[in-house]
Amino acid sequence: MAKTLDIVGVSGRYWHRLSDGRLQCDLCPRLCKLREGQRGLCFVRGRANDEIVLTTYGRSSGFCVDPIEKKPLNHFLPGTPVLSFGTAGCNLACKFCQNWDISKSREFDRLQVSATPQAIADTAVKTGSCSVAYTYNDPVIFLEYAVDVAQACREQDVKNVAVTAAYITEQAREEFFHFMDAANIDLKAFTDRFYWKVCGGHLEPILDTLLYLKNETDVWFELTTLLIPGENDSEAEIEAMTQWIMEQLGPDVPLHFTAFHPDWKMTNIPSTSIRILTRSRKIALEAGLRHVYTGNVHDFKGSSTYCYDCDEILIGRDWYELSTWNLVHTGAGAACKNCGAEIAGVFKDQPGTWGSRCQPIFSLPGQDSYP
Repeated sequence: MAKTLDIVGVSGRYWHRLSDGRLQCDLCPRLCKLREGQRGLCFVRGRANDEIVLTTYGRSSGFCVDPIEKKPLNHFLPGTPVLSFGTAGCNLACKFCQNWDISKSREFDRLQVSATPQAIADTAVKTGSCSVAYTYNDPVIFLEYAVDVAQACREQDVKNVAVTAAYITEQAREEFFHFMDAANIDLKAFTDRFYWKVCGGHLEPILDTLLYLKNETDVWFELTTLLIPGENDSEAEIEAMTQWIMEQLGPDVPLHFTAFHPDWKMTNIPSTSIRILTRSRKIALEAGLRHVYTGNVHDFKGSSTYCYDCDEILIGRDWYELSTWNLVHTGAGAACKNCGAEIAGVFKDQPGTWGSRCQPIFSLPGQDSYP
């Protein structure tokens, strides 16, 4: 827990008072217990004026229009642009964090862009973005801001995408995911040892959230596992993880295996080889998963979408550029043009044409407005 500090922010939700006078934050499984002036591990939620407040509401580390495949989402509006933004802080402590300068920031001068929820929704429409992504750091910790933005987006028919590790409590996740149309869930490993040793958290809450998404929501979600050599890439662990996904979530949940590169506190570990990625993909496919991808490497086969029934290529991908498109739109979704097999996801009649462009947004309407 951080030392006592002066804290200014907007009222947060999901907390209660303990018998000893401390306030317990109930947003994530850390359940930080705070006295006046203290912050939680995420650093952006703290106790001020006898309540839990969010200190980053209305402030962002930046905005950029990205390809939706960068999130990564391969079965949600392929080829379309997504307006991406994040704030600062994180409720996990992953030693390999590849956005550590944002997620571990303790200096809020990084939050150089301010915007109301309405301004973000308006910018999404102005830039032609089909969706807004809450990303770069985990949106769970700025739930109040994310929910308000999501509501403004829905009023303008803009979809909402959460890129999250899903480390959230049962009581908070219902509100958070109620306003999301799609999510990429970062399943960091399949052992509690890894979660505790490397991330400072636990595996079970993430699995609980995945079961909630599958069984109690209509949110389209995909999974990502960053494979770190010697840490979470053993054949036994990949087999156990993919069996669990197959049995509990079903064969249609897309799974992305992405390559690690040395960063932050794990600079002594080598980058993930293409061999490890393709081996893991093979294990997942053999477990029965229909759509398994490789990422952070140039691998056309591992990036493209294939029909699980006839093996026809459905969506060709070269990094974020789409080529082949062999999907036909049906009343229920999309199907293979060759054999008619239903393909799970959220698809338009035709793919988007955004390609691999990344367009930074330096100014938003109302950027000097703080709620």
